[in-house]
Amino acid sequence: MFELDPVLERDSVLVGCFSLCQLRLMNDAQFPWFILIPQRNHITEIYQLVEEDRQRLIAESCLLSEILHDAFSATKLNVAALGNQVPQLHLHHIVRYSTDLCWPGPMWGKFPAVAYTEENLAKILQKVQSLLSDDLVSLGDGADLYY
Repeated sequence: MFELDPVLERDSVLVGCFSLCQLRLMNDAQFPWFILIPQRNHITEIYQLVEEDRQRLIAESCLLSEILHDAFSATKLNVAALGNQVPQLHLHHIVRYSTDLCWPGPMWGKFPAVAYTEENLAKILQKVQSLLSDDLVSLGDGADLYY
């Protein structure tokens, strides 16, 4: 059974699942910020995935990237797998704008997170879930929503 790192679970909301990855939304309304987490235990680096899973991860990341870039009219999409604070393999997909608080620099650690309101969270989840409805094998039900 797949085990999600408690920090990722605490700081994000389940959007849905692709065939390999959970798709989660960071609860920070300052940036449309999504995370792909391969549903494989004890993996901290991309190279540790079997070849088929590596290919699937890249495919899911590219699909998500294209959808986010277009749906949110991004100036730039930042995609990164850092893992310095949470070792479980996860890929950040952050929509950036030339007008955002941190542009053009990195946004990590610059400002405290600002939680989504229930209404705004529902809107962004519905938007992304509808855009990915043909590709997600299951949708988040909001059960892990926190405030």
